[in-house]
Amino acid sequence: MPSLDVLLAFAVTTAIFAFIPGPAMLYAAARTMAGGRKAGLMAVFGIHLGAYAHIIAAAAGLSALFNAVPVAYTGVKLAGAAYLIWLGISLFRATDVQEEGGSETGPKNARRAFVESVTVEILNPKTAIFFLAFLPQFVDSAAGLPIWAQLAILGTVVNLIFTFADVVSVLLADVILARLKRSSGVQALVRKAGGTVLIGLGAHLALQKG
Repeated sequence: MPSLDVLLAFAVTTAIFAFIPGPAMLYAAARTMAGGRKAGLMAVFGIHLGAYAHIIAAAAGLSALFNAVPVAYTGVKLAGAAYLIWLGISLFRATDVQEEGGSETGPKNARRAFVESVTVEILNPKTAIFFLAFLPQFVDSAAGLPIWAQLAILGTVVNLIFTFADVVSVLLADVILARLKRSSGVQALVRKAGGTVLIGLGAHLALQKG
């Protein structure tokens, strides 16, 4: 593995990236606003698992496909953007039946948040490019471990740190929501705010270059 100094720089850089508010944190917070803390945490778990697809791709060198074939990158990016926008619109169309034992914040909603979040993360080519560009900087070709194994280990560490940051964003969003009145009107407004965030993230992903 790389030297201790390189690993320390890797940990610090990853932590800085992780705690700068970004799409994943905003997405997790939006799911919390729409469905409560459990849905938010399940969304984070879905993002975490989905990221392993990109880690495996980076370790296998498959992420280079997006650099070599721009059309593939654009296609996946637009699919992910469309899916985010669809999720946001679905929150606007959701019924106002929220808590009070309603199904919108029950186990079914948490499972849906998990499944949708895995899909969102897999369809996010930005994650693939990030791992491809970031991880090789901390790989030591002279180390005992093969390069693919180093990439897999470093990618897992990055994923864990980013997941911790996302969990923090969910907990903060939940604290803010807990201070709001639990009326159906406020719940509907908060849910629509979450939908707006998802639509904005989808539009940002679709219009962002590279």
